[in-house]
Amino acid sequence: MVLVETRALVKRFGAFTAVDGISFKVERGEVVGFLGPNGAGKSTAMRVIAGFLEPTEGSAYVAGHDSQLDPVGARQSLGYLPEGAPAYPDMTVGAFLEFVAAMRGLSKPTTRERLGELIERIDLAEVWGRRIEALSKGYKRRVGIAQALVHDPDVLILDEPTDGLDPNQKHEMRELIRTLAPNKAIVVSTHILEEVEAICTRAIIIARGKLMADATPAEILARAPPRDPAIQQLVRTTPLEDAFRHITLESAGS
Repeated sequence: MVLVETRALVKRFGAFTAVDGISFKVERGEVVGFLGPNGAGKSTAMRVIAGFLEPTEGSAYVAGHDSQLDPVGARQSLGYLPEGAPAYPDMTVGAFLEFVAAMRGLSKPTTRERLGELIERIDLAEVWGRRIEALSKGYKRRVGIAQALVHDPDVLILDEPTDGLDPNQKHEMRELIRTLAPNKAIVVSTHILEEVEAICTRAIIIARGKLMADATPAEILARAPPRDPAIQQLVRTTPLEDAFRHITLESAGS
């Protein structure tokens, strides 16, 4: 079942085209890595899908709901972790997540059940009573993940979900995404290419707003150019990094 879809999606800011006619689908059970250089249009595309920005042309759908024509229906099915994970800094973690649950329309019994699961799953017990402004970057990221999961949505859009986490926390976050994946469609924007190999079933690469690749990690790897052993001794890169550079530089004519 297709849960996320973009159709010839375009987003312009004045004369600048941030997203240039991208189309793709994500089905239930897929974890899709959304990759590209800085400024490629990843975050803009995710904000349009989530309904926070209006497309200039084309359309985006979440669980069959047009994110602009039926924003309520789309957001009911969506959990979104934006870049920076904004939250109310003067609220405690527990109060903030209870507030999010109330805004989502959850009953008190359902809220208790969902928050109880999230405390354990995302390891928030230690900071439950702390103000968000006093948390480390890693814990703020975890709170951001928790607010995206409060209502158990069918679709998750996660912008840099492991940003600020230490290696152990990154491992735990990847495991969480794996456990969630069978019942959801998940789109993960990341700069960490090893994360794509670790958790993603597909990778979408955009550059200069254009879709450059939509394939499995293995198929992306197959597009890596031949490696020069002499250069490889000086600049140590992985095959996936080589493939990423090759694909993204195609858009610049290199």
